[in-house]
Amino acid sequence: MPARCGPSHPPEPPVSEWLGWCAPPWALGGATVPLALLVALVADRLLGEPSVRWHPVVWMGQALGWAGQRVAPVADTGRDWKSFWLGALAWCALAAIILIAFVALQAAVLAALPAAPGLALMACTRDTLEGPGVGLLGATLVRDVLRLLLASVLLGLLLKPLMALALLQSEVRAVEAALAESLDAGRARLAWLVSRDVAQLSADEVRQSAIESLAENLNDSVVAPLFWFVVAGLPGAALYRLANTADAMWGYRSQRDGRYWEWAGKWAARADDVLSWLPARITALLLALVAGGVPLRALAQEARKTPSPNSGWPMAAMALALGVRLSKPGTYCLHAEGRAPTPQDAQQAQKIVSKVALALAGCALVALVLIAMNGMRHA
Repeated sequence: MPARCGPSHPPEPPVSEWLGWCAPPWALGGATVPLALLVALVADRLLGEPSVRWHPVVWMGQALGWAGQRVAPVADTGRDWKSFWLGALAWCALAAIILIAFVALQAAVLAALPAAPGLALMACTRDTLEGPGVGLLGATLVRDVLRLLLASVLLGLLLKPLMALALLQSEVRAVEAALAESLDAGRARLAWLVSRDVAQLSADEVRQSAIESLAENLNDSVVAPLFWFVVAGLPGAALYRLANTADAMWGYRSQRDGRYWEWAGKWAARADDVLSWLPARITALLLALVAGGVPLRALAQEARKTPSPNSGWPMAAMALALGVRLSKPGTYCLHAEGRAPTPQDAQQAQKIVSKVALALAGCALVALVLIAMNGMRHA
């Protein structure tokens, strides 16, 4: 009797026949997502950022800058529903363009996947491999695995520009290095990272702001894009980056760059609040876990002290993990009983963030092992 691979009844049509290649990667191949995440994290560490000319987040910023000049008024108009709806329409139009572009990119990559993607070597029983025709079958399996690996690598490389851990850590280290030279140098370097006025900040406040930025942007630049990639593939990660960039450029309650954003940027700010809600809390839990644990009740209490419903969570987790206070003068003070952060605390914050990255990579590896075990169990 000839050897067979898989069940005797006709196989169900692959998911791609129902959803097309617009489906998120997890719907098309279980191993694709964790492999792509690993590729993105490794590429971030080894390759860094693509050039500005080819960086999709830079393109988003340029498009938002162009649109912002056309939706935000140059004078304070008070309650301005016209500016609100112009801002909302501009945001939605850019979101549609981003989604179409990244759906097309993802479709092109996933077209390389085998008809039934996953860890194809798990699909065959021992009888199959011992039966006749194993040479042809083996060649087919090798081909499918190579296609899976190729698709995962390409997805990971396309995901990389949508997250930026190495750059974030480098910029925060640069603030600490500049602060070691002089207070003015530290303030000037911090201005690259934050939108607040840095002119009157003390050395302690400069360091606090840098640590806050490290914690907050761990969510914005790393955890949240990866979260939305797992949920909705490249389009999900790209949409999140657009929303977060729009909030950074438009989400103000007053004047900025000669424009009034109270109403024109309201939609962008709320969209970012919604998309960041769950990732921000996941980021806080990851920070707490890799730091050895923090009181969760205290974490929730401190996180609510910031005006943002989300940024307080990773910042509060970092403050509690380090035992320091983190504040924005006149706005909030997290873990007020903590000490002023030292250069050693800034270094420890970097180590904690690196541990979060390792934890994310570990989660991807565990997912691969579980997928492999599941495939072997059903073989």
